[in-house]
Parts: sequence; C-alpha cells; structure tokens
Amino acid sequence: MLPYNIDHVAIAVHDLDATLADMKAQYGAEPVSREVIESQGVEEAMIPIGGSNVQVLQPLAAESPVGRFLAKHGEGLHHIAFAVPDIDAALEHLQSTGAQLVDSGARTGGSGHRIAFVHPSAFAGTLVELVEGAT
Repeated sequence: MLPYNIDHVAIAVHDLDATLADMKAQYGAEPVSREVIESQGVEEAMIPIGGSNVQVLQPLAAESPVGRFLAKHGEGLHHIAFAVPDIDAALEHLQSTGAQLVDSGARTGGSGHRIAFVHPSAFAGTLVELVEGAT
C-alpha cells in the first residue's frame, strides 16, 4: 500500500518566528498556514515547496513530544508525512505487517486532517506520519 505523495517533511525548531524569518530571507519561502495544535503540544507553520510542504514545529512546552525531541536531538528533521487515501486501511495494513504503531487509530491534526504516527522502527529509524485527505 503506497502513499499518494509526500505530504510534508517536518522540522523541529526552538524559535518558530526566527526560523520563518530566516526561511523568508534565505529562500523567499513563506507559510500558507500557521496554527497552534494544543493536542499535540506544538505551534506549526506549513510552507509550500514544490508539490509538497515543509512543516516547521515549535513545541509549546519542554515536556511535549517535540520538546523532548529537541532536548535529545536538537533542531532538525522530526518526521516525514505520507498522504494516504484511507488512514484506517493504511493502519490496518501496517499492523498486519508487524509494523509498530505510535497511534493505533487516527486523531485530528493540523488543518483538521486525520493523522496517525508510525514508530521509527518501521521506517529506517524515521518517524512517519500518515495524513488522510491531504494532497
């Protein structure tokens, strides 16, 4: 079951405003959306690049998942997100192959999309997010 596309690549940062200013100055890139997602403990900005997006994540608190990631790894790649047409079917398929899931069911993510995370052990040490309804 292959995903439709790479929906986004997410990077974790300490200072969202500074990162967005750098991206605008250096690459002319500006976000098309910016929102706080309390349930995930982040503020995010989505920047379109080609047919995909770069998601920039700033934790709302040090003890949030992204906050812990930053403390352990520093700024940089956090996850890659694949667009899938049916997240429930994708999770069922992954589970049937023995892939370790972070989320056994979908939850609501940015822009109201249904999302779920797959453990890094299932994809060469890289955290994967599945996004339903994205392009």
